[in-house]
Amino acid sequence: MGHSGTCGCGAGLVDVHAHFLPECYGHALTKAGLKTLDGGMPVPAWSETEALAVMDRQGIETAVISLSSPSTHFLPDAKRAKLVREVNEAGATLTRSHPKRFGFFASLPMPDVTAALAEITYAFETLGVDGVILETNINGEYLGSPRFAPVFAELNRRGATLFLHPTSPACFEQLALGRPAPLLEFPLDTTRTIVDMLYQRVLQTNPDIKVIVPHGGAALTALAARIAVFANVPFVNPRPASEEEVWEALSKLYYDLALSAHPVPFAALRAIAPISHILFGSDWPFTPEFGVARNVAQLKEAETLSAADACAIAHENAARILPRLVASLAK
Repeated sequence: MGHSGTCGCGAGLVDVHAHFLPECYGHALTKAGLKTLDGGMPVPAWSETEALAVMDRQGIETAVISLSSPSTHFLPDAKRAKLVREVNEAGATLTRSHPKRFGFFASLPMPDVTAALAEITYAFETLGVDGVILETNINGEYLGSPRFAPVFAELNRRGATLFLHPTSPACFEQLALGRPAPLLEFPLDTTRTIVDMLYQRVLQTNPDIKVIVPHGGAALTALAARIAVFANVPFVNPRPASEEEVWEALSKLYYDLALSAHPVPFAALRAIAPISHILFGSDWPFTPEFGVARNVAQLKEAETLSAADACAIAHENAARILPRLVASLAK
């Protein structure tokens, strides 16, 4: 890998939390009248040229791009599959154009399970994607829902990488306090869907899915002990088999460091996750470049990391769960 110095071992960063807004998606947002997203966040400008320029400036060798919130959820359910396919074709085209610089997580036309299963097949077998992305809720329905079980069963069968991304909860207007969702509701919705998956035992019964939790685990680090102890409460059903099962499940998830390399959240994350399951993330362009630069600097300056640990987070861990990408980088 060509960029040097970011992790102290001559290799560039692999960014598992990077977004893109292909032309077809921008047109769909404009047609829907969406100038801001999730409680006031401006729709950022994105281009292939600027993405590569930011990556070069920040020492990011490879960015695994995906569609951010609200995905295609602003469309009626029946119209989502068409835009999803267009987005996935655009992502695959970009990856083919720059196989060492970009990877891609495909979107799925949820909540239509039949269409989602068809898109999984197409994405992996025709487009050759690196994994899939799911928003933390779909029309207010969380990922532990039994209705979505066939999707998780298929991802488990494939041993797929699944990137989770927060989106606004259904009752956002009542909860937002007039502030945009990324401030508070994004980390809380991430935590909510992981708890739902734990208590519905989706994570435990689909152990071959490599799940990436964004933003350093969101609020999971603060609430992990509370989430675990409720496994003992007999009137909460379904629930995890034990406290130990919760801790074990949390330790097997992967966590990206988008907006989370600050010493305080990073220390909390290390208490629940091994170094081997921590990945770099930028969240560009929804996080402006100055925020990406700050996150990179905080990771580089982390006093508790050995050089080997820093390299693992920078690129080695991601390479282990993104087999197409590592094969491409090796060429």
